[in-house]
Amino acid sequence: MPTANTTSNGPWDAKLQQFHGGQDWAHMDNFIEDFSVTTNAFGMPDSAMAAAIQSISHGHHYPPADQEPARSSLARFLWPADFESEQDRLILGNGASELIDLVIRMAPSGTWKPGPFRTQYKEYERSARNNNFELLPVDSKDKANVACLVNPCNPTGDYLELPELKRWISANVLPGGYVLIDESMQPWHSAEFREHSLTSQHEYIKKMYEEHKISIFVMHSWTKLWCCTGLRLGSVVCPTVDHMRAIKKVQVPWSVNVVALAFLNSVVADETYLQKTWQMTPVWRQQTISRLQEMFPDWVFYGREFISWIWIDTGSEATAQKAVDLAHAAGVPVRSGSPGYNLPSFVRLAVREPAKANVLLNAWKSL
Repeated sequence: MPTANTTSNGPWDAKLQQFHGGQDWAHMDNFIEDFSVTTNAFGMPDSAMAAAIQSISHGHHYPPADQEPARSSLARFLWPADFESEQDRLILGNGASELIDLVIRMAPSGTWKPGPFRTQYKEYERSARNNNFELLPVDSKDKANVACLVNPCNPTGDYLELPELKRWISANVLPGGYVLIDESMQPWHSAEFREHSLTSQHEYIKKMYEEHKISIFVMHSWTKLWCCTGLRLGSVVCPTVDHMRAIKKVQVPWSVNVVALAFLNSVVADETYLQKTWQMTPVWRQQTISRLQEMFPDWVFYGREFISWIWIDTGSEATAQKAVDLAHAAGVPVRSGSPGYNLPSFVRLAVREPAKANVLLNAWKSL
């Protein structure tokens, strides 16, 4: 039987692990929907789920050591017109978390700084701390050896377009440094997301490395867009093939299993799923905000219109905690801004279809 641990946040060991949402569902008898994670409201795509289930029949074999054909399929998704010339800079991982840690371990030692936003996804900071970097505050004017920016930023919802992003890199990274840009939520942007993505900026990334030895890595967690957090799927686009090979050298073999590879190989072809994602996510997001504004006119709502979550300042730590408790009691857990982000008046909730959002909003009527 598990023993009580006063240093835990639920299943998380607060002294050793970084808190994340997405754990409450397994411990609830009345679970309806998970609003604590920023996954796609449409759930796992049916065709990719079927491919993943079918792949279990190959579970007695090792996964392909070269991650094929899934890696090439993802390259075609990222660069439809020129994937053949770019795919050798791409490598898959066991979620973005594995790759974040591998890249930061390879990075030049010294200082680390986050993006310019009030807070951001904490895996980068966790890895930097574990690898003995000096952590610079968000408002530091000093350039760093390693800089990590989440764009769009989870949880704040801030987003830098490419010109702003490039200016930030130039202003915040030392020559010879590493830059990790997390674009996990960027494909929600629109059907034209590739044009707005740093993955499209081949010549810029090449120039930054050749002229300043600044290495730019573009990270993706694919488990949010395609709602497959249990499968653990991530990738990184490296500045050069040599950088990719350096990661491959230290990555444990077979870190992406046959189920995740089969899922990825299938899901990148599901254009219908993406079309409805781009069409409905902004609509459902604004509908939820509009209803919450009527209920709680003093609350402040943050985030770009296309993202898959809403970041809310309730104005009060007590109100935010009650909102978290009421949501949990109703079977629709939300993410508190307190653990990890240290913003106790905030809550984060995922965008979901109106029927499920109704359950959450009804639970909050007593606030």
